Amino acid sequence: MPPQLVRAFPLLFVVLWSTGFLGARLGLPHAPPLTFLGIRYLAVIGLMVPVAWLSRAPWPKGMREWGHIGMAGLLIHGVYLGGVFVAISMGLQAGVASLIVGLQPLLTAVGAGWWLKETVLRRQWAGLLLGLIGAGLVVQGKLGGAFGMAALIPITIALLGITTGTLYQKRFCPAFDWRTGAVAQFIPTAMVTLLAAQFTEAGPIDWNGELFFALGWLVLVLSVGAVSLLNWLIRQSSAVNVASLFYLVPPTTALFAWLMFGETLSLVALSGMVVAVVGVYLARK
Repeated sequence: MPPQLVRAFPLLFVVLWSTGFLGARLGLPHAPPLTFLGIRYLAVIGLMVPVAWLSRAPWPKGMREWGHIGMAGLLIHGVYLGGVFVAISMGLQAGVASLIVGLQPLLTAVGAGWWLKETVLRRQWAGLLLGLIGAGLVVQGKLGGAFGMAALIPITIALLGITTGTLYQKRFCPAFDWRTGAVAQFIPTAMVTLLAAQFTEAGPIDWNGELFFALGWLVLVLSVGAVSLLNWLIRQSSAVNVASLFYLVPPTTALFAWLMFGETLSLVALSGMVVAVVGVYLARK
């Protein structure tokens, strides 16, 4: 693989992951959040099983490896995305959600030092703090408004899910094939998500073009493209390096919203983008 392409993987991951708001914005008005996610996960499994079979990709060896990969997927995808989608459906503003989830790199740094025995330099701590400030400046214009305090529960669960999942995968299953690994990750994720939807949701699904587009985008671009890159980054780099990239998601998302939906970018938000980039630069070894 060309070194130039490998060096571009972190930036490509940020760009792809940041487009997730497109699917949420288009899909959530037409389906309950967990039902919507469950259908997405089933579509990923249906796509990746024949891909893995036709390409003769190696499958995980033994129930222990299946279990570790599945648990990492359940935390990173099921708990994280489920918490975010439920919180937004309960009225939590995307800016507030981004700010709370933005604590993830700092929590990951604490966990990396304690659980993975990774050394976190003072320069990296400074970068993580700068990244959080920058992300906060980007979303500060979207803060405010009324939302039920109950919405803070699922977004906090989402924060713990993505943080724990990143550390868990780095420790227990750092290397697996991206094709078969996707199947192993999304099978338990789909089962738990659809079970939760069965007991907590009753709204109808409005099958239309927007919903199909949102599902297609989230399956191909996010669940296959971005998630495969995330798994590769976790395998190749430290947990802190990977987590710091999430500080670039709010600025990139704001740029997409400006380009596609005409949302304004204030001078404060632009300054926050610069601060976030500098913070990520310092945080990455």
